[in-house]
Amino acid sequence: MFTKSAARNIFFGGGVFFFLLFLALTFDSTRDLSKRDHHEQQNLTPEVVRGKHVWEVNNCIGCHTLLGEGAYFAPELGNVYKRRGGEFIKAWIMGQPTGAPGRRQMPQFNLSAQELDDLTAFLKWTSEIDTQNWPPNIEG
Repeated sequence: MFTKSAARNIFFGGGVFFFLLFLALTFDSTRDLSKRDHHEQQNLTPEVVRGKHVWEVNNCIGCHTLLGEGAYFAPELGNVYKRRGGEFIKAWIMGQPTGAPGRRQMPQFNLSAQELDDLTAFLKWTSEIDTQNWPPNIEG
């Protein structure tokens, strides 16, 4: 027979079990992330910082995703450096809009050569982050 006492014990026992499970998973995630985070901070150069600034000023995340965060209007750029390379990225940005009918068009931002180099350095840096195979699709 299922009594109030048994129900209370199951409720509190389950609560304690899942709270301890939550703490264990939090500890494991924190330990794992701190190992990976150290590598990314070491490679943070002035070019990467300036490239992030170019990314933010031009609101690239308004159309693109970066490591799964942002808008889904345009392709994921977290691994674009590995997929296409730096020279392709620069040529693509300078060649916009393409004028291809029926396609979404990226605006022309008129970035300087230094801004293009910095943005490319930022995208290279993001491609080196250990995302544990996220996004699962290589094309984002």
